[in-house]
Amino acid sequence: MELADFFAIDRLSQHDEELLIESAMQMQQMMLLYESGIREIKTKLDILSDESRISGKPSPIDAIKSRIKSPRSIISKLKRRGFPITLQSMIDNLNDIGGIRVICPFIEDIYTVADMLMRQDDLTLIEKKDYIANPKPNGYRSLHLILEVPIFLAERTQPVRIELQIRTMAMDFWASLEHQLRYKSDVEIPEHMSDDLKKCADVIAETDQEMQRIAKELKVL
Repeated sequence: MELADFFAIDRLSQHDEELLIESAMQMQQMMLLYESGIREIKTKLDILSDESRISGKPSPIDAIKSRIKSPRSIISKLKRRGFPITLQSMIDNLNDIGGIRVICPFIEDIYTVADMLMRQDDLTLIEKKDYIANPKPNGYRSLHLILEVPIFLAERTQPVRIELQIRTMAMDFWASLEHQLRYKSDVEIPEHMSDDLKKCADVIAETDQEMQRIAKELKVL
């Protein structure tokens, strides 16, 4: 049964309804895996942050946010990419069902956090995209990692992929507002405004660099 059937229960026969309930339970189990994957990585990040504070060093982590895509969002993404609308297709083709965003004070902290995580034996790096070294054309900057983490269940171990975005407070400020303006507006953003948003991103990036320089002069970093 396809994921899309979750939203058509009133049109199903009793047999199909039973299949739907079974599929819903499978969906719940899958969401539990992604929630567990998020918890595992968040715990690691919390420990690393606490370790820095105890050692008397400024923590490279300012905040941690997380989210799991809704079923509707999952279906929409599978459709856009031309993949089958099934649970297995969701697992095989989407790496960002579970997501964590780490907000850091300075650019250097981003790579410090990534390096600390990569030294942990039970995490596997599946993919890395450095949009700080190579920003997107619209000015977006962030470090994206797809991490695979083992989830230990009662009778098996299940690897789960979680998307980790690591960015500075300044990068997060721009990305959040740009998303709100671009995707929550009822009108298409005209080209000149896209250029303006890109200029804002560049100014913020320069500010990020300058703040890092000041921090190094003050020996904060």
